Amino acid sequence: MKAAPASRSPRLHYAWIAAAVTFLTLLVAAGARATPGVMLLPFGNEFQWSRATVSSIVGLNIFLYGLIGPFAAALYLRFGLRRTMTVAMLLLAAGYGLSTVATRFWHFAVLWGFVVGAGSGLAATVLGAAVANRWFTARRGLVMGVLTASTATGQLVFLPWLASATEGGAWRVAAWIVVGATLAVVPVIWLLMRDGPRDVGLRPYGEEGAPDAAPASAPAVNPARRAIDVLLEAVRVRDFWLLAGSFFVCGASTNGLIGTHLISAAFDCGIPEVRAAGLLALMGLFDLVGTTASGWLSDRYNCRYLLFGYYGLRGLSLLFLPQALLGPAAGLGVFAVFYGLDWIATVPPTVRLTGEVFGREKAAIVFGWVAAAHQLGAAFATYTAGAVRTQLGSYAWAFIGAGALCLIAAVAVLPIAKERRAMA
Repeated sequence: MKAAPASRSPRLHYAWIAAAVTFLTLLVAAGARATPGVMLLPFGNEFQWSRATVSSIVGLNIFLYGLIGPFAAALYLRFGLRRTMTVAMLLLAAGYGLSTVATRFWHFAVLWGFVVGAGSGLAATVLGAAVANRWFTARRGLVMGVLTASTATGQLVFLPWLASATEGGAWRVAAWIVVGATLAVVPVIWLLMRDGPRDVGLRPYGEEGAPDAAPASAPAVNPARRAIDVLLEAVRVRDFWLLAGSFFVCGASTNGLIGTHLISAAFDCGIPEVRAAGLLALMGLFDLVGTTASGWLSDRYNCRYLLFGYYGLRGLSLLFLPQALLGPAAGLGVFAVFYGLDWIATVPPTVRLTGEVFGREKAAIVFGWVAAAHQLGAAFATYTAGAVRTQLGSYAWAFIGAGALCLIAAVAVLPIAKERRAMA
């Protein structure tokens, strides 16, 4: 189908409203996901739990967040975007709200691990991929970049505020801030979000012609069965393993390691929590630029070479981090800039390569499984880094190991999509 230039549209296409609501949803969900990194120290101090113990709760959260992804993509098809996004926000609010009265390890494992993990998984990068694929034909890479960058923006908005709120050990204040923010988004989603262009009598942005007369019907197949069936097809394709393996490293080197442990690592080196949270926010600012630019670049250049550059730059940044933490403040600023520029810049080219290999119809579900590998890597790094800190008294080897993995991933992505064997 021929793509029409944006200038031919006489009015604002509703796709941009859907993208804006999705951006807001992902922004708040990202702030909720980043909250445990701020709570780690006061939370552990109150209950007298080690970093490894607290990290196991966060690791469970991240694992569930990733595992829900492919099933979330099927749920978007079965029940629609609006309903699923609403449920995601309500789960996040319930998980953090109830955690303020929890007192035992298993309470937090259920609330932060399962409830918040499930809510986060329903409002994750897979949601951005589903919206971009469903609503856009033109500008899809750019939109995916902007929606992915909402994670960075969420950190930029929430982390300094949450860090200030938790000073003195008041981690429950941060939890209530998240509850208020997630509940505030619910009416916006319900009033403005639509499941697809046909709901408003349009074709996807960038396509010519009148909308289809019949509305799209939800597939009758069970969402869980559909997600599993697509996985069984995907695992027979070599490129799936390259995409999933590289994204495992992506998760291990971003929210699993830096997002969860950087504030604690900085505190170990005499850097106050609020300043360290500001460092994460600075990285979020640069990632907002870098990931948006990555979406624009992925529409125009070979995505394999983009990923090679992103993973290589991230690996070098992580190898430099132990020295930056012990050196002058300027070193941390340099790290924040270079690491921040490609914090999650890997997502738009990975989404595009997934679509090239597996086709538009199944791309969202396959990317859901790839994103599950991302969160498996994040959960692995969350617990492992906490255990390294508990055993060795330092995070240095965790940072060095993650940097080495990134350099390996930079080479591993180069063969992806050289032979585009789409699934039937």
